[in-house]
Amino acid sequence: MSTNPLSESLLGRDVNYPSHYDPSVLFAIAREPNRASLTIPTAWHGADIWYAYEVSWLNAKGKPIVAVGRFNVPWNSPHLIESKSFKLYLNSFNESRFESIKSVKKSMEQDLSAVAGAHVEVSLHELHPYSGPLMSHLDGELIDGLDIDIDCYEPNAELLHCADSQTKVNETLVSHLLKSNCPVTGQPDWGTVQIKYTGDQIDQAALLRYIVSFRMHTEFHEHCVERMYNDIMATCHPEQLFVMARYTRRGGLDINPWRSSHPIDVADIRTVRQ
Repeated sequence: MSTNPLSESLLGRDVNYPSHYDPSVLFAIAREPNRASLTIPTAWHGADIWYAYEVSWLNAKGKPIVAVGRFNVPWNSPHLIESKSFKLYLNSFNESRFESIKSVKKSMEQDLSAVAGAHVEVSLHELHPYSGPLMSHLDGELIDGLDIDIDCYEPNAELLHCADSQTKVNETLVSHLLKSNCPVTGQPDWGTVQIKYTGDQIDQAALLRYIVSFRMHTEFHEHCVERMYNDIMATCHPEQLFVMARYTRRGGLDINPWRSSHPIDVADIRTVRQ
């Protein structure tokens, strides 16, 4: 595992894929520097949920096994896992032999937990019978159809405000218009965001402008979600708040961070773009 500066990560570089199982390729990124500019609640809930669709290894006889992986990294782990190193790590299993799916799961949990600094829960789903995430729409009212002018493409919490009615509501809002950019490669990261809250009604047009304001922003997926949560909570003061982004797949991996003011069951699904 590496805890070197981000400039030393494998992102944006040409690398050779490991030919055998190799946990040393994993790269840790500290959460704390980004959180220093935010107001992080002391009582918080959340995780970074990764789905991997290109997981394979060899059984004891050398026969390939394939699976879909789910990896749950707790929000309070000291480190998040850099995505390219995660892909390289998963691919290092491809030509390596393991006695069983249980032994693969055990190795992954040990390696990923060591990098994150907290227990990472791993689930591996064989394709038949399949019990992994199924494609579905996110619950909530889609706000993308609002006919509004937008001219801000960097995050700006001042775009947010409550509706004039000051009506207390319990609602769920969804937008497919989230886009941010990788802070190392500059490549676009596309996502769908779901916001559930209880409190004074948030102006939907203002919220959509705020979501779109991430369009030119360079920040990791996990950090974007934390920034959204922080800005909505600080500006609108909801009694309860849940923010989740489901980002599209890259290299067989998608990342789905969520943060909440209260315990919540997160549906094990994937969106149409995942």
